[in-house]
Formats: sequence, C-alpha cells, structure tokens
Amino acid sequence: MTDSLHRSYPVVDRSYVSIIKRDVRALAKEMDFPLNKISELDIIIAELSSNLVKYAQAGELLIRALPDAGSPGIEIISADSGPGMIDTNRMMMDGVSTGGSLGQGLGAIGRLADFFQLYSLPGRLTIGLIRVFRKMPVPTPITPLAGVQALLVSKVDQTPCGDGFYCKLTSTALRMFLGDGLGHGPAAHQAVEQATRTMARQNENSPAGWLTAIHRAAIGTRGLVGTAAVFDFGSRKWTVCGVGNIRTQLYGQGYTKSYAAQNGILGYNMPRTLQEQELPYEPGQCLAMASDGIQSRWNPARYPNAIRFDPMVLAAAIYKEYGRQNDDMSVAIARIY
Repeated sequence: MTDSLHRSYPVVDRSYVSIIKRDVRALAKEMDFPLNKISELDIIIAELSSNLVKYAQAGELLIRALPDAGSPGIEIISADSGPGMIDTNRMMMDGVSTGGSLGQGLGAIGRLADFFQLYSLPGRLTIGLIRVFRKMPVPTPITPLAGVQALLVSKVDQTPCGDGFYCKLTSTALRMFLGDGLGHGPAAHQAVEQATRTMARQNENSPAGWLTAIHRAAIGTRGLVGTAAVFDFGSRKWTVCGVGNIRTQLYGQGYTKSYAAQNGILGYNMPRTLQEQELPYEPGQCLAMASDGIQSRWNPARYPNAIRFDPMVLAAAIYKEYGRQNDDMSVAIARIY
C-alpha cells in the first residue's frame, strides 16, 4: 500500500471549526458515507475542536481518507502540546471534566467512533486517534503479523507532498520504504511517486536491490533520499538499507538502536556498494523512520507505553513534538506482533 496524505488543520479558535466540518463533510460525501455517519463526524469534529480550544496548547487536527476497498474510512488525529492528562481512561468517562463542562465530550467521541485511542503525557502532549468507517469492517479471527502506519504532512500551504511511503505485508515478509524528494512541491512529489511505483514492482526481499531499482527509475527527476527495510518472518530479522538523510531507529524494551544511512541521492549519485545491515528481532520491538522534515532529536523511547497503542499514535507524537513545519514531514512506524 501507499499511504495517503494527512491534511493539517490548526485549531486556534472556534472560527476554524466550520472550515474543518465543511472539508470533512465533502470528503465523507465523496467516499459515499451515509448521512447519519456524516452527522456523527460533525459531532466528533466539534467535540475535538472544543477540547483543543478550551484546554490545549498548539492544537491541531490531522485528517486523511482511508480508501480501503472493503471498508473505506476517515481518520482524525487530535494532537496538542499539553497540558496532558494523568488518567485518560477516567477522562473518557461521562461526567468527568477539568473545565467545568458536562464532561461528555470524550465519552461521546468514544461512542460515535469505530476506533478511538487516547494517549497523553502530562506536561507534554495528548494524541487522540479516531477512525470512522462507512461500514464497520468485519472483524477477522486472524491476528495480524504486523502493524504499520505512516503519517505524511505537506509543508504548510504546499501540495502535493514530497515525502512518500510504501509497504507490503505478506505471510513471509514485511517490506517498507520511506522516501523524501529533494525540496518540496510537485517536482519532489514526482520523484518520490516514481520511487513508490518502482517499489510495487519489486519481487525480491532485497533493500539494496530496491534502492538500486529506485535510483535507475529516478534518473531525470529531481532525485530523492530513501530507506528501505524488510522483516523476514522466517528468520525473524530486519534488513535495512538507506541512502540519504532518512533517520531510522529500532526501539524495544529498554534499548534503542540507530541505523546510519549512506551518503548519496537516489537518481543522481549512489554509493558504489550499498551496505545492508541486519538487525535482530526482540519481542515488543518497533521500527521507526522519519524524513528530515522531523527534527533529528526524536527518540521512540521518550513515549512510555506508546508501543502498546496503534502505531499511528507514536507517529503522531513524534510529528507533534519534532515536526519542522517548513518542509514536508513524514514518520513511519512498524511493529511486529
């Protein structure tokens, strides 16, 4: 799959709510949502926005389409820079409020959303992850082998996005690629789109081979940097290879390992020899990647217990605390189960 773009809506005051509702309604209608679901999305947007205006610092909503053929949906991420919550489970109960309100907002969101997770670090941030589907997906009894999510946000007032993500999960392997076209705007998007199309045609589990193919396909474009990774479910190992400044970290219980990519630009100048690095798997581990639109100081270890949530929660937390806002931004998280 190639992940879709999140659109960012800063929520500074209540005047922004009508704009966000309008855009979400248009997206829902385009995806053929029934009227009752559109009304429920209105309520969710109103409650999230109200909370951000009343309580939060630097609040924003991130919204994208989930264009799954079987059960298309809309994802809404509420992200702020504090003050945070000590007990998120208690705050989701009706009647609990810290601001003198009726305390029914988070409870209402939980009832209306098909998927809702709330993660908070007091004094730092709160992330709310909501998904509403046109029709609730049929639950499968099969436990997935991995959970993978990517958050991609364009530079302010720029479209399309110059960052791109691709992943494919099969019974034998998980393949991932995160790329960043040089600069931003249409030319950067063209380069990274060429890279993700090339990834979709690859058959071998060879990150170095994928990057070689991407380099050849990107000749004539602006060029890009990128990192590719594969997890082999047979050997239980990660293999990673990167060119340029995509930052990659492997995070587990009490440790963080970094992967250092090689210098170069895909489509222009490649290292003579691409070096793959094998990283062993340990239970509870996740692989995190980010483009240089995210400040390089990020570390998954700074988010206690986030690995227990949907991978998008950790991606949104890293974005919220380290996004530069003056470039395209992307964070990809993969967790092996």
